[in-house]
Amino acid sequence: MKHTLEPGRGLAYHQLHRGGRTGAMRALLGVFTLLVLTLVVAQLVLEGLFALGYAVAGSDVSAALRRLVDTTHLTPAALAFLNLSLAAAIPVAMLVTWAVHGLRPAWLASVRPRIRWRWFALCLGIAVIALIATLIVSGILPAQGPDDTKVGGTVNPWSSTMRDYLLVILFLTPLQAAGEEYAFRGYLTQAFGGIFRARWAAVVIPAFLFALAHGGQDVPVFFDRFAFGLVAGVLVIATGGLEAGIAMHVLNNFVAFGLALVYGNISTTLNASSGSWWAIPVTLTQSLVFLGLVMLVARRRGIATRTGPAGPEEAPDFVRPGTSV
Repeated sequence: MKHTLEPGRGLAYHQLHRGGRTGAMRALLGVFTLLVLTLVVAQLVLEGLFALGYAVAGSDVSAALRRLVDTTHLTPAALAFLNLSLAAAIPVAMLVTWAVHGLRPAWLASVRPRIRWRWFALCLGIAVIALIATLIVSGILPAQGPDDTKVGGTVNPWSSTMRDYLLVILFLTPLQAAGEEYAFRGYLTQAFGGIFRARWAAVVIPAFLFALAHGGQDVPVFFDRFAFGLVAGVLVIATGGLEAGIAMHVLNNFVAFGLALVYGNISTTLNASSGSWWAIPVTLTQSLVFLGLVMLVARRRGIATRTGPAGPEEAPDFVRPGTSV
């Protein structure tokens, strides 16, 4: 295996590429490689695996593959394929970090370098609190989206298709959300932080690309996604890792797909391209409450935001008698 480099002490998350092989052209090569491997190579590999499964099951492979990439008439298999396609960004981003920059892939997770699971669990709890605040504001304001996705609407009948959707959402949506965070708030944050040597670039450019990557959309929807990207970008630098962004992203998607599954239509939710400006105060409520609470708890727990010795959160869960932490 190639010798890997280690960042020095005192580097913030968006500065970690300084500890590896640096250079604007190298970073741009990494961005290009990330896009090609995620959007082309990973898609082809997954299509091949799905095609093999359909062939073994005796299905019409050609027709099944057409349904697999049809997000307008979404099926549980198509949602699974989409989630796995986006989840592929996790190993791809790790590979690019190692191959292009000579850094251990674990430096994508945090400045420790690893996922700090107790901190991640705390962030999930904070995300639930922020969601409650969001629901209160949402109930006060005028309609922010389709009426058929609101709590209290007509409940969709239970079926085997709903069951399959539920399983896909529960098991694959967290991977999809983490994949997007590893790509946009992980690799792209470090890449643009290395190119421009400025915190604003490490936050704003990935947030803009994140919103742009969702395809055709009107201004309110674009602004909504851009604002989400900005908050997630601030969090990754302010807390030194991806945990908070992943937690917020996972809960967001659980709520969106859950409401669509019970009250609305998942295809409509997935392909949302138009929205109301009234959705912005709701989104900002969730994002700002989450941001404020995460920053408060992170400071109190001494969550590491730069490379260096482990802080209180990185102490082991259990300590043998007679040992010190």
